[in-house]
Amino acid sequence: MPFYHWRDNDLILDCHLQPGAKQPGFAGLHGERLKIRISAPPVDGKANAMLIEFLAQAFAVPRQQVSLLSGQQSRQKRVLIIAPQQLPAELGNL
Repeated sequence: MPFYHWRDNDLILDCHLQPGAKQPGFAGLHGERLKIRISAPPVDGKANAMLIEFLAQAFAVPRQQVSLLSGQQSRQKRVLIIAPQQLPAELGNL
């Protein structure tokens, strides 16, 4: 099963978050999930907020179109991106 699936025009990603990383970005696969590095620490929702901001920029949508479906307190997250305008080039090799 891939780390993503489409629901009409919306994209659902299964992610593994690595908070506190030196460089934010996509980092390949972690099992069957997309590994994403975020520089924010995993406290007070900072990592979740940075993840939403990172994905909004990567998929060229406003932050309001990115939301966590599950995993608010976990590294394993499911994220909804409403009508992404672009697919990041980094994901083409996965």
